[in-house]
Amino acid sequence: MRAMLLSAANGAPESLAVVEVAKPEPGPGEVLVEVAYGGCNFADTMIWRGTYPHPKGFPMVAGLEIAGRVVAVGAEVADVRVGDRVAAFLEDGGGFAEFCVVPAERIIPLPDAIPFDVAAAFPVQALTAWHMLHTVSTTRPGDLVLVHAIGGGVGLYLTQLAVMAGATVVGTVGTAGKERKALDYGAALVVNRNEADFVAEIQRFTGGRGLDKIVDSTGAGILDASFALMRDLGHVVSFGEAEGRPLPNLWERLVRKSLTFTRFHLGHAPFGAPAWKAGIDAVTAAVADGSLKVPVEAVFPLDEVAAMYRRLESREVAGKLVLAVNPAL
Repeated sequence: MRAMLLSAANGAPESLAVVEVAKPEPGPGEVLVEVAYGGCNFADTMIWRGTYPHPKGFPMVAGLEIAGRVVAVGAEVADVRVGDRVAAFLEDGGGFAEFCVVPAERIIPLPDAIPFDVAAAFPVQALTAWHMLHTVSTTRPGDLVLVHAIGGGVGLYLTQLAVMAGATVVGTVGTAGKERKALDYGAALVVNRNEADFVAEIQRFTGGRGLDKIVDSTGAGILDASFALMRDLGHVVSFGEAEGRPLPNLWERLVRKSLTFTRFHLGHAPFGAPAWKAGIDAVTAAVADGSLKVPVEAVFPLDEVAAMYRRLESREVAGKLVLAVNPAL
């Protein structure tokens, strides 16, 4: 089969190449999926650059997220059948290929109303957002929630899902223009950090009321400044460090207001547990009925993965980039 092989974590275009590799076979508890589309995530670019916090061995087939059709099932698989339309999150990669093996517990059944290109664009980001709001924390009507990098893929899902839960969402961006879609999706205020003091602007908007939750993918100084906005006993959920790791004074920031701090990664979600199924049911139902919008910004062919990665790294993407592996499937 054809697959995008990542030979080294050096960020060089030549480290990504479409090659012929052996078609995988599903083992016990696994299914084989013929891939229609793959979704691109910032984690993919970090693996390519060698900065991902969960190291991978090389060479590896790239791709952490796919949508396609089941073509074989291994032993001990009861709830997935050949011919099923599915999406999946692949913790160890393998998605940017014509076929990939997926643990059955991570399979996401797809309603017919969700096409494969859309299905490849939401599993990682939408489920990450859902679990940050509803599994590792609680989001209630009336909550004030700050989302940094609100114009990115996860940020746009956080905006929509938090608004669905009854929260008021404010956010920040670092690139002019990326506030538009977040506002369209229900954010009440978006501040460009390069044009205004986001702490002062948010305090003005809230009338000084402390935030209930911050969901952050920036880290470093942006996260550090954000603690001034929190109420006592508030919750900070971190899922990335685009600007750098939290500063060494993190303990002092938390203890002053008895804050809760969670660092979340979708690979640690309770696969197979009721919370995992609840997230899948809620997200797929909302995508299928159109209440949760999936912003696909561009589609790239399989041999242009490096160009797709560079486009995502530009930080000018407001939505999702998708890789066409077998769009005719």
